[in-house]
Amino acid sequence: MPDECRLRVNGREVVVPSDVSVIAALMTAGVVALRRSVTGEPRGPLCGMGVCHECRVTIDGMSHRRACMETVRAGMDIETGSGE
Repeated sequence: MPDECRLRVNGREVVVPSDVSVIAALMTAGVVALRRSVTGEPRGPLCGMGVCHECRVTIDGMSHRRACMETVRAGMDIETGSGE
């Protein structure tokens, strides 16, 4: 069983496996929409390797962090722009 990591996603505490990317943790926690398009449509990750920038989230108050390029750590506070 992998170690677990507690963090907050949009104000909700979640427990995810440690040593995974933020995008993997978000998907594990059931968060699939990370932001909204200019017309209000939900947007999710596309490439998963840092090229498309569709997975941008706010991590510990720092905006525009690519969730596919960050590794989770205990106590991390993640905010998506999805309105979820």
